[in-house]
Amino acid sequence: MANLSTKKSEIIRTERGLTISGTRITLYDVMDYWKDGYPPKFIRGLLDLTEEQINIAINYIQANSEEVEAEYQLVLKEAEKLRQYYEEKNRDLIARIAAQPPKPGTEAIREKIRAARVKRQST
Repeated sequence: MANLSTKKSEIIRTERGLTISGTRITLYDVMDYWKDGYPPKFIRGLLDLTEEQINIAINYIQANSEEVEAEYQLVLKEAEKLRQYYEEKNRDLIARIAAQPPKPGTEAIREKIRAARVKRQST
């Protein structure tokens, strides 16, 4: 069996879309962070990629930007459809959970969360 560290990283097409070989990480995962301006070193650490893998992913995205961007837009549309579907399907469950009283002992953390939301909305 080939050692993963000696295997040449590349971009392959799987049922999930364009994927970094040897991982479950798609180019769309990388693109989410890359488009938001995160540096490659940060993305690499976040997605647990090697330097070679992140370089290959970014180079592929740059070299095939039109193709990857078009496919990325399709992935985003499909993800939004799925989000809407599951939100609708679980609307009653979400409402029941939201209506439940808070668990005892969570008052302090709930107050911290509330204060953080207020602070974030005021900026």
